[in-house]
Amino acid sequence: SAVPGSAGFQPASHSHERHAGETPALPETPLSEGGTGAQAYADAVATYLAFAVDRGADYWSTIATWSPGGFIRGTFARQAVPMTWDFAEGNPFSSSTGNWSRCVGWIVRVLERVSAHSPGHATQLDATAVFPFEGPCVVSTDPPYYDNIGYADLSDFFYVWLRRSAGGLYPQLFSTLLVPKAQELVATPHRFDRSTEAAREFFEEGIGEAFDRLRQVQADDEVMTVYYAFKQSERDQENAEAASAGWETMLTSLIGSGFLITGTWPLRTERGARPVATGTNALASSIVLVCRPRPEDAPMATRRELLAALREELPEALDQLTQGSIAPVDMAQAAIGPGMAIFSRYSKVLEADGSPVTVRAALQIINQELDAYLARQEADLDRDTRFCIDWFTQYGMEAAEFGQADVLARAKNTSVQGMVSAGVLEARRGKVRLLGRDELAEDWDPAADHRMTVWECTHHLIRELEQEGEEAAGGLVARLGSGISESARSLAYRLYSICDRKAWSDLARDYNNLVVAWPVIQEKAASVGVGEQARLIE
Repeated sequence: SAVPGSAGFQPASHSHERHAGETPALPETPLSEGGTGAQAYADAVATYLAFAVDRGADYWSTIATWSPGGFIRGTFARQAVPMTWDFAEGNPFSSSTGNWSRCVGWIVRVLERVSAHSPGHATQLDATAVFPFEGPCVVSTDPPYYDNIGYADLSDFFYVWLRRSAGGLYPQLFSTLLVPKAQELVATPHRFDRSTEAAREFFEEGIGEAFDRLRQVQADDEVMTVYYAFKQSERDQENAEAASAGWETMLTSLIGSGFLITGTWPLRTERGARPVATGTNALASSIVLVCRPRPEDAPMATRRELLAALREELPEALDQLTQGSIAPVDMAQAAIGPGMAIFSRYSKVLEADGSPVTVRAALQIINQELDAYLARQEADLDRDTRFCIDWFTQYGMEAAEFGQADVLARAKNTSVQGMVSAGVLEARRGKVRLLGRDELAEDWDPAADHRMTVWECTHHLIRELEQEGEEAAGGLVARLGSGISESARSLAYRLYSICDRKAWSDLARDYNNLVVAWPVIQEKAASVGVGEQARLIE
């Protein structure tokens, strides 16, 4: 307890003086070398504080902005460093958002949930090189998303701070001035003299080698899981069929390395309130592909046999996905799993001329079958709704000539005037258009509607959900009954696919939100039903 300058104070080094005959004290092993003593403990505390410094850097940069929730949104609200016209300036010494204590608090929350009884180990390895272990292993991986995210470039923001705060603790990890980038497995053209082709070849070769290595160590009696939250967004210019270079390259390498895709697990991993999802049709789920080693004696098939198998087996798998209320925005990605499960069980699929069917062609076939599946749902809908779907596909919410509407209505065995009376169309001055959800009758009562359509029910549900919330939407579902409500949900999938194909983002988001909220809406509807029964009993 003595202080410097007092009679009882001695320099700390005096306590470590060695007397004659004593064995010199061995230095403790640091954490980076597997130590567990006092030195390693101090290293661990310093590491956690370094993480907190990195969180502070994220909050205190001039890229940080205000979130609508009234708190600071960090630099990396998305996987980029965007230009910001106005930034939120956090005070690290305050008690408000972005302070130092809160940065430390986030690290503490993680540590509180870490089990001391199940320690983990992290090792930095090159997935394309020979692994230092032989296996067998259980592999779960989240591969890079082609050219979508430059992980190494983004990591520099945090690396420069970690190198100053924790570089002495982990000298091997921080031996370079910036994050190494030459071997990063992404198809980034600017690293190859802006050559897209060279970047593609680098990525294809690298991810092929990586899956080859994983196949060597993967246990034959276990599954490998591959996480992939990458949206199919590209379209072939000739036939407008969806195809994604990221999905195509990843699946080609996966199948070429001898893996068989046996299933798909859509997992809700993406936060709906994240900035990249605000006002957009961003993915709500990560798609987990379940893979096993393909048997050596897998048979070959023709394109005709592949189509026959898809048409027989894919609808049942899609039924399971829709019954699970997977978001429409995730449907195309989720359908890849059961579709590629059929394609990958063959050693080779051949075209009529003997050439192999490529993964890109298989993805386009799967997307065609998905569109056909959604279109077949129309057969169970009322004739007015079938008219509305076709009219919506051609004109959206815009007006068109009355004569065209009359021809289509006759083909659907309905009439323009009848649908005007039903409250779904407007016909004025020789023009016809669909009514938007905000134009539907506010005092609409399904029990009193003598010409009720699934189209109208769907858009009333969307309006209730948007304006009044899930409880109000649940009350409407309880009044409509399960049959019509399920038809409305199925229609939302169909209309989303049309909007996605037409790039009508705002309309697509409405249908996507209805399906995403459906499980909660059903719970609210069930509680309304229970409450009504109790009231009748009383």
